[in-house]
Amino acid sequence: MKEVKITACQFRIEKVSSFAEFQNQVEELISQVPSDSDYVIFPELFTVGLLASFPDAEELTAADLIKIDEYTPQYKTFFSNLAKDRQQIIIAGSHLERREDKYYNIAYIFDKDGSFVEHKKTHIFPAEANWQTSEGDSLEVYSIGPAKIGLAVCYEAEIPEVSRILSINGAEIIFCPSFTFTKAGFWRVRHCAQARAIENQVYFVHCPTVGEPGSPLPNGYGRSSILSPCDNPWTPNGIVAESEINTHTIVTGTVDLDELYQNRKTGAATTFLDRTRRENLYTKYEPFKSMY
Repeated sequence: MKEVKITACQFRIEKVSSFAEFQNQVEELISQVPSDSDYVIFPELFTVGLLASFPDAEELTAADLIKIDEYTPQYKTFFSNLAKDRQQIIIAGSHLERREDKYYNIAYIFDKDGSFVEHKKTHIFPAEANWQTSEGDSLEVYSIGPAKIGLAVCYEAEIPEVSRILSINGAEIIFCPSFTFTKAGFWRVRHCAQARAIENQVYFVHCPTVGEPGSPLPNGYGRSSILSPCDNPWTPNGIVAESEINTHTIVTGTVDLDELYQNRKTGAATTFLDRTRRENLYTKYEPFKSMY
């Protein structure tokens, strides 16, 4: 068995007056995380409460969320030190960041030595256009920690090609920091996350931002989950672990990587291989010719 322990930190956003106040929120939540968790994940754009720290906060709108880029150096330093201090791999949600003349929704993975890699969200949800967000152009799989991992930030879970590319390139666990404003938005991502786990025979970790911070910040709705394929040896519903809805909390689960590979060979549904077994059929049709 090759077991991996995962903790999702379901972060309830609040308006904060300083980075120190945001830092206290993070530290309070991560203090509940088991010290032997191999991976710790925070949600998408959970730094948005920092918008309230600006002197003109009462006059700002959702379009001004890009101002939180000013906290990027503190954000990186804080999580780099946190990963080193705890000796844990931290997927530090995502943060709006300026690069030259563009803004990106960037997710970071911080390793135990404080180093990090980044993933620019490749498919922007329509509402993100309000934040002048540009799209990234890369989908990478990282050998960080005991598993091969990939990132699919929120709306990317709804794009099947993202997870397929990651899984074909070796991803065993796909981490999904998410921020959905409505129940419908949450269930879109959650149902797609479960589908991606089934069709690619991978583990999928969905971690949403929650809370009702008040205008101009958007509300967050959801519940964190660690998902598997719906097959033996897992639970019939494919839920390894899940949190309560909309609470400031953590959820921890353990998964076995060896079971994924065995399931791909002998499972009731061998979807990972069967999706490529009939490539000759798919490539008869547009636009699949260019995909295979």
